[in-house]
Amino acid sequence: MASKLRKRENYLGWGFSSIYLIYTAIFWGYPFVWLVILSFSKWNFFGSPRLVGFKNFVRLFSDPIFWRIFLNTVNFMVYFIPMVLTLSMLFALALYRVSIFRTFFALSFLVANVSSGVAYSILFSNLFSESGPINSFLYKSFGFTIPWFSDPQLALLSISIMVTWKFVGYYGLILFAGLNAIPKSLYEAAELDGATNWQKFWKITFPLINPALTTVLVFAVNLTFGIFTEPYMITGGGPMRRTLTFMMHIYTTAFQRMNPSYAASLAVITGLLSYGCVLLVRFLVEREVSLV
Repeated sequence: MASKLRKRENYLGWGFSSIYLIYTAIFWGYPFVWLVILSFSKWNFFGSPRLVGFKNFVRLFSDPIFWRIFLNTVNFMVYFIPMVLTLSMLFALALYRVSIFRTFFALSFLVANVSSGVAYSILFSNLFSESGPINSFLYKSFGFTIPWFSDPQLALLSISIMVTWKFVGYYGLILFAGLNAIPKSLYEAAELDGATNWQKFWKITFPLINPALTTVLVFAVNLTFGIFTEPYMITGGGPMRRTLTFMMHIYTTAFQRMNPSYAASLAVITGLLSYGCVLLVRFLVEREVSLV
């Protein structure tokens, strides 16, 4: 009787999860397998793919554009991650100390994250253009302008600042949730021992917020490999390909140059690089947290 009941529960479990499994197989499993096959093939949207082995990958690693994009991604990571992590932590700490209108402030910062990427890219592009209000103010007040998106040395930094503005609220709320999970009794005990605010932060807050911090870092690393809308809308990958990203190159290669097989090999390498960086971040940052 017990075995029949257990079998019935198993059937029910598979029945409830089958919809999700079918959805995953159709919209994730099949495209992933097709991507891998396509990366080892030659195809231009017409006819049948012809297997060519590792030719796409050999061409990819000898392509100077690939290495330019890789350097752009590293630079964006160097600009974006320290900025967004610092500002998100400051926002989380400030929100943690606020006792009134906390929901209002949290939602105010979160609005940036839920705004349309196209809309706010156009907004920032107009604000920081050569004749935009920011440069007009700088010229009238100080006699100079800044080529935010037209200077090869500044364009990527300007985009990273813009993306930081978008994600500070979202990442800050994740860190804020981590702060709320820390028992207040630990801070009270530290105060009794005469600990300063700086000591409480480094000895209590920073170690115990590690899970939330790791989550934010993983999200930020994934974003650096997946950014598309902002550089595509504002600079188109220029100037001098200094803002060209992996996603932009995959898109243009597949649908403008009509070479989806080469784009597939680029997508596979991009996924592997992103996964490798996430593993590295987890290895370097993630620590087991115990409150016992």
